[in-house]
Amino acid sequence: MTERFTKWVACFGNATSIINQTECTYAKNMTYRYPVRMCFNGNRIRIRFSNIAGTEPVSFTSSIAESSRKGVLNPDTCLRLTFNGSETCVIEPGCEVTSDEADFKVTAGDYISVSIYVKEATQMNSAVLITGPLSGGYYSYGNYEFDKVLPLDETRKTNWYFFLNTIDVFTEEKNHALICYGDSITAQDWPDYLALRAWDLGYRNISIIRRAISGTRILREYTCKTYAAYGIKGETRFPVEINTAGADRVLIQHGINDIIHPVGEDVNPWRPLSDLPTAEEMAEGFMKFYVEPARAKGLAVYGGTLIPIYGWRTYASFREELKDQFNEWLRTTDELDGLVDFDLAVRDESNPYAFKKQFDSGDHLHPSAEGYKAMAYAVSEDLLK
Repeated sequence: MTERFTKWVACFGNATSIINQTECTYAKNMTYRYPVRMCFNGNRIRIRFSNIAGTEPVSFTSSIAESSRKGVLNPDTCLRLTFNGSETCVIEPGCEVTSDEADFKVTAGDYISVSIYVKEATQMNSAVLITGPLSGGYYSYGNYEFDKVLPLDETRKTNWYFFLNTIDVFTEEKNHALICYGDSITAQDWPDYLALRAWDLGYRNISIIRRAISGTRILREYTCKTYAAYGIKGETRFPVEINTAGADRVLIQHGINDIIHPVGEDVNPWRPLSDLPTAEEMAEGFMKFYVEPARAKGLAVYGGTLIPIYGWRTYASFREELKDQFNEWLRTTDELDGLVDFDLAVRDESNPYAFKKQFDSGDHLHPSAEGYKAMAYAVSEDLLK
């Protein structure tokens, strides 16, 4: 049976924020290569690049090719992307750019690599740190955009994704995207494990699009340079992140940083206790900044409970109480299309304030790899159908 490709669907996606840096960072004569696992068959491709955190224009060239997971290219498939007909991508500060549509066959389960070559000194502000079994790329000193193998002595691994934001594939009508929206917990492994689980269960018509930035909050953002890497607040971020081709649902696990960040001006002038919201304010923000915009775009909205924080360096009983109140709202509201109880999946039965020992990464805030797997398995199959 011949496949009929009818629509664009995001096959890969990250959020873009500002890289965690102590001084301005520039790159020159550098190649970045990101292997990406395709989840759909398709015959065309387009890629969105972001300079949303830049204060200067950036320019680079970019190409795609079939590859291995380790970024070894099939040279016969290399294709230079164009942007309004130009081989150079130029992105003004605070903006995003999508490549011209390109004829390029992709096969579900196979990898392609996106290579970026930065020739001249270029500000590298716009990036996001992502981890997981499907995540990570490479950078090399020199121009190796079309080289089959990156040179061992000039190459290092990286989990920072510079500029690369979204890959759309022209694919079948049945295919669709689930957006996973959140902070560092979602920027880490569980969306990758969820993508692998969906594949293993035979759900071959869904992509898992991660839109997550470490340190972000629903209601507040840092405007000082000290915390610039923590990105913009939900009210500003969310409309950008749900601009995702083929998405019909969004799973939101967000809000723990609203609770754990405020410590008092006597401790940190940028983190006053006056920033600490009430559970009602968090719920109102969740509805106003997430649920209402998502529904306006026709997306079903699922909530994810906040996971344990017992033992975290700013832990206090009033923070635990606030987390429990917000989780209770998530569990009982009829404003959502469904709930994933991440908290229940990873907490200890004898001490529900803490992680199960094997699910704690050690900082008492972020799960271990096994904990992230448990989060992925907490997602109902109904959400993947």
